[in-house]
Amino acid sequence: MSHIIFGPINSRRFGKSLGIDLSPGKKQCNYDCVYCELDPAKTMSNYSDVLPVSEIISAVQEALITHDDIDVLTITANGEPTLYPHLLQLIEEINRIKGHTKTLILSNGSTISDPKVREALLLIDTVKLSLDCATQKCLKKIDRMHTGITIEDIKQGMLDFKAMTQHPLIIEVLIVEGINDKAKEIEALNAFLLQLSPDRIDLGTIDRPPAYAVKPISYENLLALSRLFDPSLAVHITQRKTIDSKPSAYSKEEIITTLRKRPLTADDIAILFDEGSQKRLEKLLNEGKIIETNNNGVNFYIIP
Repeated sequence: MSHIIFGPINSRRFGKSLGIDLSPGKKQCNYDCVYCELDPAKTMSNYSDVLPVSEIISAVQEALITHDDIDVLTITANGEPTLYPHLLQLIEEINRIKGHTKTLILSNGSTISDPKVREALLLIDTVKLSLDCATQKCLKKIDRMHTGITIEDIKQGMLDFKAMTQHPLIIEVLIVEGINDKAKEIEALNAFLLQLSPDRIDLGTIDRPPAYAVKPISYENLLALSRLFDPSLAVHITQRKTIDSKPSAYSKEEIITTLRKRPLTADDIAILFDEGSQKRLEKLLNEGKIIETNNNGVNFYIIP
């Protein structure tokens, strides 16, 4: 049973997390993403190996007894968790035993047009869906999806789900050099995300050895791309391993102008602002010209 559960992992955003792997035996996915850390595998539309709900629940119960301080149960898979055929029943069972613990699902977003998947996801405290592209050509190139999956179905499914849910919806965008780092792809994403209005957008790049010969982009390039999104969108840069630049000096006016273009997180400030600029930011905070707001575990500095 223990192979179903992994962790706990300490997450700055979600606290102490325990993972639930719905496909521990092998990769079962309807995508074969170029950046996946798992080995390439043939895509599928449904699981061929299916664990009984009772076995998963038993493993979760055992883990919650062993780790009684878990903040979040993260539903994931060696592949795509929403392909699990008993997802609704499983989530209902988890909700019966989880107590104060929150639930989170990490999905590639490909099945969100399925009403049964949306019904199940409505019962999860936080839903995080991937959306690497907003055009079919780009989706095919980066996510290498199973036959029949279209970007228009995904977008409509996301809009339908957002209209139904009362819980946070986070969108994850992973940038791959030379594929979805072009301005026109970001423009298409921005147009759709403005329509969707997710609670947060996590913008990152490759940080583990990928399945195919593709490369990450630098933090500086991620920052530049993040500024192509509308300032009303809460964009959080998650990748910081390839930082070449040194902190810069910002005047009070430059700080305000920068934050108008795009709200920055505390992590961004630590990278971009030198000590004097951070003190000026603090003063602007005290004066009420800037405010700090928490968005699902991430602090953003914004202009009120």
